[in-house]
Amino acid sequence: MNARLPETSGLRKFLLAALLATAATAAAAAENKLPDRVQVSWAPADQLSEVKDNPINRGWMRPNEWMKALGDHLRKRADRILPPGQRLDVHIDDVKLAGSFEPWHRPGAEDIRIMKDIYPPSMKLHYKLSGADGTTIREDDATLRDSSYLQRAVTSTTDPLRYDKRMIDEWLAREFRRAKKSG
Repeated sequence: MNARLPETSGLRKFLLAALLATAATAAAAAENKLPDRVQVSWAPADQLSEVKDNPINRGWMRPNEWMKALGDHLRKRADRILPPGQRLDVHIDDVKLAGSFEPWHRPGAEDIRIMKDIYPPSMKLHYKLSGADGTTIREDDATLRDSSYLQRAVTSTTDPLRYDKRMIDEWLAREFRRAKKSG
């Protein structure tokens, strides 16, 4: 009787592929983890200019979606800039996203955000930068506005929040590069 051993190379390939997929998933999860040392809070949505100026929720993103996207972006970018041990708390008091809605142009255009110079992104916030020992290094209010947002290139042409994120990135670079040098 000629007994055949089961083919194991297929099983090995399957197990190796599963192991690699698990490692890739773990790496992606670690990359997407938000830093604890940077926190972002928001004023109530109904108090934000972007929501007050858009009472019937035009657009593809709802307030909870763009608030999360901008908050997560701010947290990740600030974490890259701040020296180890420092903590940043940001409270966003108001926001107006780049562009606006002009539904009067034609039927079906209600959800199209029109980008014009007269609709720049802006944000008002309060921040507190703390040292490793918990002492306050700096605390201040800031008003962000990018009036020339259409005249400069952006890295992404598909991200609906590209201009708003660039405004945040530029503020972080201006405000906290000094902290990195002096911290």
